[in-house]
Amino acid sequence: MTFKTKESKLLLVLGSFFVANAILSEFIGVKIFTVEGTLGIKQFDINLLGVPNLSFNMSAGVLTWPLIFIMTDIINEYFGVRQVRFLSVLTAILISYAFIIVGAAMHLTPSGFWVNQNINGQMINMNAAFAGIFGQGMWIIVGSVVAFLVGQIADVLIFHHIKKITGEKALWLRATGSTVVSQCIDSFVVIFIAFYLNPQYHWSWQMVAAIGLVNYTYKFIVAILMTPILYLVHGLIDGYLGKDLAHRMIKMAGRR
Repeated sequence: MTFKTKESKLLLVLGSFFVANAILSEFIGVKIFTVEGTLGIKQFDINLLGVPNLSFNMSAGVLTWPLIFIMTDIINEYFGVRQVRFLSVLTAILISYAFIIVGAAMHLTPSGFWVNQNINGQMINMNAAFAGIFGQGMWIIVGSVVAFLVGQIADVLIFHHIKKITGEKALWLRATGSTVVSQCIDSFVVIFIAFYLNPQYHWSWQMVAAIGLVNYTYKFIVAILMTPILYLVHGLIDGYLGKDLAHRMIKMAGRR
């Protein structure tokens, strides 16, 4: 199969970028970083819903999730709801497949010379490090995949609904509006499954709500700040397709 038309090449690039960022987010997400520390400011120490000393400790996966939601909106804009749904389900399957392969790799017997290595003056057990980095718990994996699918479905439906009202105008409204709602759903679903339903942790609902709100605040701000990038990508695509073809694709996507 060859990709001869501009539409097919564009879909291939957008879809590949979408899938790659989603899988990448799952694996870098095991690192938790401090937003305040990264920015060089004092931690906020928020008290919320009876949960003290909260700060913006985020999964490194937030680096790529905003890009995923931009890709979702762009694909929805030019190719319609069905294409986004297909890519979302495919991505969820590929994420699950990636975790299965990583799980299998963790059970391989390590070579003796590889296990203990001197890295920056410290002896590191590479097998334990590998398992620690890639060995996310089943509840977290399930929570991530479910949150991704639910968030994507919400994003697509809200984007399409707003587009029916606004037409081709107000891209910022349908893109940002759908993203802030879907990010909210994503923030709470993954925590609810991974830490509330999980008997290993069984967080209180106050803890789930408080941490979910802190995480969502960060994502909400980032979603707003990403709006210019959405317009930049939209402009580049229009330039690549040409105004006539871009207009026809957007019009057809609204009917799908």
